[in-house]
Amino acid sequence: MRLAKYLADSGISSRRQAEKLIAQGKVKVNGQTIYELAFTLNPGDRVEYEGKIVESADRVYLLLNKPRGYICTLFDPQGRPRVIDLLNGINTRVFPVGRLDFDTEGLLLLSNDGEFSNLMTHPRYLIPKKYEAWVQGLLNPDTIRKLEKGVALEDGITAPSRAKLLSSEKGQSLLELEIHEGKKRQIKRMCLAVGHRVISLKRTALAFLTLEGVARGQFRFLTSAEVEGLIMLARQSGK
Repeated sequence: MRLAKYLADSGISSRRQAEKLIAQGKVKVNGQTIYELAFTLNPGDRVEYEGKIVESADRVYLLLNKPRGYICTLFDPQGRPRVIDLLNGINTRVFPVGRLDFDTEGLLLLSNDGEFSNLMTHPRYLIPKKYEAWVQGLLNPDTIRKLEKGVALEDGITAPSRAKLLSSEKGQSLLELEIHEGKKRQIKRMCLAVGHRVISLKRTALAFLTLEGVARGQFRFLTSAEVEGLIMLARQSGK
């Protein structure tokens, strides 16, 4: 097994983050610092990260209803609240699968399975994500069509999406958007590009998962059927 996969499967980080840790010289095997990303472990090898032995862990898959005001990084020099601080009773180290901004709420997955995280977040795998956004101004049909067709951003044109106007009141509009990409702050930038600043944003669904039965700030375990269904969906879309 490759060292990066072992770290990801052990709950240290995602596969991509594990490769960064290796490149930074933070991982040792049998007392020797490893920098080679493709390094392969042999049975009985001792892996250390930041001076601690890394052991394999049982797989954990969680669905959290993230409140606003929490960050998705595991470490924050500013000392802001972290999503992992909400996981009371979870003793296994997990990490966020993807990201939601500090001021964005809604559905967030967490796991210690690096391969699963890669399937859920890599652009190759078209996992649909649904959001509800309150935006400034009143949306018209032409703007909806622009959002669905694709919006030119500084890092490229967004892929086609699904957009629907849910309601309008007091000069604001509630927009539902479903996207397959994961560009940084994509929903906010898409809306701003068509002239409507996002006031509040919530992720309401990921693939077939919703927030039903999960109160804000609470979480639940995914069932084995849900995990298998997500993995199957990702692999089929990536063919």
